[in-house]
Amino acid sequence: MPAAHDDEPVRYARQGPVATVTMNRPDYRNAQNSAMTYALDRAFYRAADDDEVKVVVLAGEGRHFSAGHDIGTPRRDAHLPFDRTAGLWWDHSDKAGAESRFARESEVYLGMCRRWRELPKPVLAAVQGACVAGGLMLAWVCDLIVAADDAFFADPVVRMGIPGVEYFAHPWVMPPRIAKEFLYTGDRMSAQRAYEVGMVNRVVPRAELADRTQELALRIAEMPRLGLALTKRAVNQAEDLQGLHGGLDSVFGLHHLAHAHNAETAADPLGGMDVHAMRRHAARRQPSSPEGGA
Repeated sequence: MPAAHDDEPVRYARQGPVATVTMNRPDYRNAQNSAMTYALDRAFYRAADDDEVKVVVLAGEGRHFSAGHDIGTPRRDAHLPFDRTAGLWWDHSDKAGAESRFARESEVYLGMCRRWRELPKPVLAAVQGACVAGGLMLAWVCDLIVAADDAFFADPVVRMGIPGVEYFAHPWVMPPRIAKEFLYTGDRMSAQRAYEVGMVNRVVPRAELADRTQELALRIAEMPRLGLALTKRAVNQAEDLQGLHGGLDSVFGLHHLAHAHNAETAADPLGGMDVHAMRRHAARRQPSSPEGGA
C-alpha cells in the first residue's frame, strides 16, 4: 500500500520573502493530473498576489520532482471538466477526437506553462530524482533550476511517435544538436550534463537541495521587486525575439498531428504506449524508471 499523505495535490508555504510551492503526489512521482495543474495555478496566483513574496520556489515532495503528465495513476482525470483559466478554448470533456485533445492541452499544458513563465517574480525549480517529459515543462518555465546530484532529465515521448512535450522549449534550454540527441534517444541526461549544456544553474548534494535553493532565493529577494520583474520580462522578451513564442505554437501543432496520426493508426493517441510500456522500454536501458507519468 502507498504511504499515507495529505490529499492536497499542491502545498503552499511562505517563509519570509520566499513562497514554496510543492507538488504533493509522491506515491506517483508527482505525476501531473489536472487537479494538480489547477492547484499549481492557484498557488502561483497566490504568490503573485502576496506583496510579502518576492521569490517563488517550485519543488516536488518525495524522491522525484515529477515523472511527467499523468497517463496511468488511479486519479487520472483527463476526461473531467475544470474551470478554465489559461485561455478561451471551450470545455474538452464533452468533445471528441482532436478537438477534445487540442482544447484540453491548449489549456492545461501550453496555456498554463506560458502564463506561469510570465509570473512577474523570480521562480526557482528545486529538482531531485526524475524530471521527465511533463516534468521538464514545469522546470523550464522557472527562471533558475537548482538540481540535486541525483536528478535526471528525459523526454521519451518520441517513443510514442510524438515530437517532444507540448511546451517545446528544447532548442532554447539546450543547444539544438543536444536537443536532437535528447529527443532522438530518449535517454536520461544527468544533472551534471544538464549543467554543462546550460540547462540548470547549479548542481548540489541531494541532502542540501532545499537549503541551497532557499539560500539562493533569499539572495535574489534582496533585490528590488520591480527591478526583478522588469529584468525577468527583459530576458523573456529576448527569448521570444529569438523565436521561442512562435516555436512553441508551431511545434504544438506538430504534437497534435502526431496524436491524430496515432489515433488513426494505433491503439490510442499515445501510440499504445501506456505508462507500463514506457517503463519497460526505459528499463532496457536504465536500472530503474519512475512510475505514473510521461
